[in-house]
Amino acid sequence: MVSGMVRPLADREALQRPSGLLVVVSAAHLVSHFYILVLPVLIPLFKNALGVGFFEIGLALTTFNVVSGLTQAPMGFVVDRAGPRLVLVAGLCLGGLAFAILGLWTTYPVLIAVAILAGLANCVYHPANYALLAEAIPEHRIGRAFSLHTFAGFAGGALAPPILLGVAAYAGLNTALLFAGLVGPAVGAVLLLGGRITGTSHRARASESGRSRHGFASVLSPAIIGLTGFFTLLALSSGGIQSFAVVALLATQDVTLASANVALTAYLSCAALGVLAGGFLADRTTSHGYVAAIGFSLTTAIVAGIAMLALPAALIIGAFACAGFLSGIIMPSRDMLVRKAAPPGMVGRAFGIVSTGFNIGGIIGPLLFGWIMDNASPRWVFGACAVFMAVTALFGIASEGRARRRLAAEVSAR
Repeated sequence: MVSGMVRPLADREALQRPSGLLVVVSAAHLVSHFYILVLPVLIPLFKNALGVGFFEIGLALTTFNVVSGLTQAPMGFVVDRAGPRLVLVAGLCLGGLAFAILGLWTTYPVLIAVAILAGLANCVYHPANYALLAEAIPEHRIGRAFSLHTFAGFAGGALAPPILLGVAAYAGLNTALLFAGLVGPAVGAVLLLGGRITGTSHRARASESGRSRHGFASVLSPAIIGLTGFFTLLALSSGGIQSFAVVALLATQDVTLASANVALTAYLSCAALGVLAGGFLADRTTSHGYVAAIGFSLTTAIVAGIAMLALPAALIIGAFACAGFLSGIIMPSRDMLVRKAAPPGMVGRAFGIVSTGFNIGGIIGPLLFGWIMDNASPRWVFGACAVFMAVTALFGIASEGRARRRLAAEVSAR
C-alpha cells in the first residue's frame, strides 16, 4: 500500500522537475533579451549624460556584438565541459555586475568597458540554456520547451523599454542601470540555489564521460556550418525588418508614422504568438527543415509583395502580422534542427557555434540596411529581406536533406 503511494509521488516529482527547469531557464532567457536592450533603450539618456554623439554610443553597441560574437562558440565548449548551470549563473551575475558598475560610474570609458563585459555575459545564454533544456526535457515536449524559451526572450525584449524608461523617468538614469544590475543576479540566485529543480538529467550524466574526447573538428560538421549560415540569414532578415521597416515604410508607402509603428508592433506581437504555435508543430513532426522552408517561402512572398506593391495601411499591417506569425512558427523547428545536428553530449558547443550567426548578422545588417536607405531605393530594405528569407528557405531544405541522409546512413550501419 505504502509502496503503491510512493511511486505516484516519485513519478509526479519527476514530471515536475523538467517543468521547474524550463521556468528558470526561460527566465534567464528573458533576462538575456532584457539586457541586450539596456544600452539601446537608454541611448537618448546616455547622449545627454555622457556628452557624446550617436557614433560614440554606436561604437559601444558594436563592441557588445563583436565581443559576444567572438566568444559565443568558445563558450559552448566551456558549457559542455564545466556544466551549463554554473556557466549560466556566472553569465547572469556578470551581466548584472556590468550594468551596476555603469550605474555607479557613468562615464564613456566605463560604457565601453561595460559593453565588453555585457557582450561576454551575453555569449553564455544560448549554449547554456539549450544544453540544459536538451538534456532534461522529455523528447515529446522538447519542441514546446524551445518555443516557451524563445517566447520568454520576446517577453524580455518587450519589457525592457517600458521598465527601463519608466524607472529612469521616476528616479534617473543611474537608478535604472542599478535596477537592471539586480535582475540577472536575482535569477542567477534562483538557478544556483534551486539545484534540485535544475539538476543534471540522467542523459546529461551519461554523456559527460565522453565530452572531453570531442574536439572542435567533431562538432564543426557541414550541418553545423550550414546552420550557422542559416542563423546569419535569420538575423539579417529579422534585423532588417525590426530596425528599418518603419523608415522604409514611410519612404515607400502612403502611411503615417503611427501606422508604420503599428505594423512593426503587429509583426513582433504575432511572431511571439507564432513561436508558441510552432512549439506544438515541432513536437508533431520530424521534418523540421521542411517546416522552416515552407514558413520562410510564405514569408518571402509577403515581404516581396510589400517591397513591390503600393498597399493601403490596413493591408500592410495585416501583411506584417502574417509575416511575423510565420517567422515565429519557424523558430522551434530551427532549434530542433540544431539539436538534431549536434553530436551526443555537445549541444552546448553546437548552439554556441550556430548562435554566432546572430552576431554576424547583427554586425553586418545595420551597415547594409543603412547603406540601402542612404544610397539605394528604400524598397530594397524589404527586397533584401525577401532575398535573405528565400535563401533561408533553401537552407531549410538542405538541412532536412542532410538529416535524412545521416539517418539513412545510421540505419544501414546497424
